[in-house]
Amino acid sequence: MLQKPRGRGRPSTQTDRERDWEDAGEEAPSTSRGTGGSSQGSRASLQRSQKQLDLKVADLVQFLLIKDQKKIPIKRADILKHVVGDYRDIYPRMLSLAAERLQYVFGYKLVELEPKSHTYILINMLEPVEEDAEVRGDQGTPTTGLLMIVLGLIFMKGNTITETEVWDFLRRLGVYPTKKHLIFGDPKKLITEDFVRQRYLEYRRIPHTDPVDYELQWGPRTNLETSKMKVLKFVAKVHNQDPKDWPTQYCEALADEENRARPAASAPATPLELLRCSLRNSRNPGEKNRARGLEEA
Repeated sequence: MLQKPRGRGRPSTQTDRERDWEDAGEEAPSTSRGTGGSSQGSRASLQRSQKQLDLKVADLVQFLLIKDQKKIPIKRADILKHVVGDYRDIYPRMLSLAAERLQYVFGYKLVELEPKSHTYILINMLEPVEEDAEVRGDQGTPTTGLLMIVLGLIFMKGNTITETEVWDFLRRLGVYPTKKHLIFGDPKKLITEDFVRQRYLEYRRIPHTDPVDYELQWGPRTNLETSKMKVLKFVAKVHNQDPKDWPTQYCEALADEENRARPAASAPATPLELLRCSLRNSRNPGEKNRARGLEEA
């Protein structure tokens, strides 16, 4: 979950090296498939040596690691253009071998984030950091704490929050949308552009609002890298309270944990189940009695 990537065997960010990839991609020949192209591709794949395949897979692994430095989803089109070239006929095998090497050598899992647009991200699969540090959002990057705060606000507000509400809260922490911050730089750009590009947040205009307002929700990367329970624990830590002090959110987080553990075909928790759970965990005696009545019904 939003973990600090391990440096083991991972290349550092180098603009020149990334530029080299782009330059190389412009020169990479495309695969033309006219009449008989399929059989030609099959013969070409048979003629390639294991060494050639290994080198190409190594190039793909290196490309994915470098691109992941920016935490922006990696497009299949860019992989094909900058790395694969005339090896497109064995692209699925290359991708499979690269995924194995990423997982067993570097500790990263290659995940297809959005199948329709064919974009990928790398998820750190190495042992998690100490839980207390994880709850604090203390992952080695100064922006992670701000991201955790925004994710917490979204979850506590029913999984959607207006941008106005976000800034109303952040102003109390000394973070303003129009003022440069010593740690975060341009906070508005960080939240509404960088986190959105990285797919941690979804950001869309709310129709028929005057003045114009926007809403934020969790993005697909957040759902892969963290969970509602972890974010709720972070919120509880900030307020020096117990996660059960928010029975509605606590039950939703419990249901999220159960859904993650269930087979994909299993049905998620129903609103009635969530209501029962919320009432059971409430500290109000009247609501506990109401929960018993719902269960008996």
